[in-house]
Amino acid sequence: MKLATLRNGSADGELVVVSRDLERAVHATDIAPNLLGALESWSDVEPHLRALADELERGSVANTIAFPSADVAAPLPRTWQWLDASAFKSHGELMARAFKQTFSEAKPGQPLMYQGGSDDFVGPWADMPLPSESDGIDFEAELAVVVDRVPMGTPASRALEHVKLVMLANDASLRSFALAEKKSGFGWIHAKPATSFSPVAVTPDELGEAWRDGRVHLPVRVAWNGREFGRPDAGEMSFGFHDLIAHAAYSRNLSAGTIIGSGTISNRDYATVGSACITERRAIEMAERGAAVTSYMRFGDRVRIEVLDNDGRSIFGAIDQRMVAARPR
Repeated sequence: MKLATLRNGSADGELVVVSRDLERAVHATDIAPNLLGALESWSDVEPHLRALADELERGSVANTIAFPSADVAAPLPRTWQWLDASAFKSHGELMARAFKQTFSEAKPGQPLMYQGGSDDFVGPWADMPLPSESDGIDFEAELAVVVDRVPMGTPASRALEHVKLVMLANDASLRSFALAEKKSGFGWIHAKPATSFSPVAVTPDELGEAWRDGRVHLPVRVAWNGREFGRPDAGEMSFGFHDLIAHAAYSRNLSAGTIIGSGTISNRDYATVGSACITERRAIEMAERGAAVTSYMRFGDRVRIEVLDNDGRSIFGAIDQRMVAARPR
């Protein structure tokens, strides 16, 4: 099942069910007004949403619309919590190597994770307004899961039961602020502008055999200004999403609608598959050449992030967005 949110002038938008080929959609407001509401009563509404999705695939539902993938909101335009991890050790090791540091986890065997802003997500094809080119504009291609309510103390062995949806993310970063804010010990504010998500969120069964051991075993394709930048395999996570959920829920309940990100997708075979963010490319250049060569993004630059199934069909739709100067207030 694939779900999306149409813009309708409200903060949470309007829920629609989308066909597997991403061509058609049908309004689902009779079942739930928006996706956040659906997640908060998932056990009640999911059977009705699936029945509607089945009718849509059979062509037996009336009042379908063409799915406007280039003009939808993020599946969750806002939600209670956005937690982003760093689940690919190869990324951390590359960064440590570039800066001549020793890679270490916050605590042995535990993932790194921070809490980002969740009140104002960006649509998949919407321009991303940012203050200045001098801030080191970067993209970060990630996978993310959306959970229902996760009780505090849920173990990793039970955590995947709570994964209801999977999405793509562009967790944009302003690298000029990252190091100073990291050293402050209070987390990122300026370094992390709003995050954008794919046109649709999909239930895990839509991924077929690619969804296993809490990971999506497919390459994530990243293009910068129309040129391939990387296609790392998202299945190379050092921590699966079950580990990330259990880590997040160790000392707190997670509300339905909480989003948990994988962090920048990264592979050890970066020389072949490339990277999913500019700063990793720069780290590789620093380690191998002694200096970074690749610049960060400029206003007008465009990034495209997409995952295709084994038959070449887009699963989530594409994130395809331009970085632009924020308008003065």
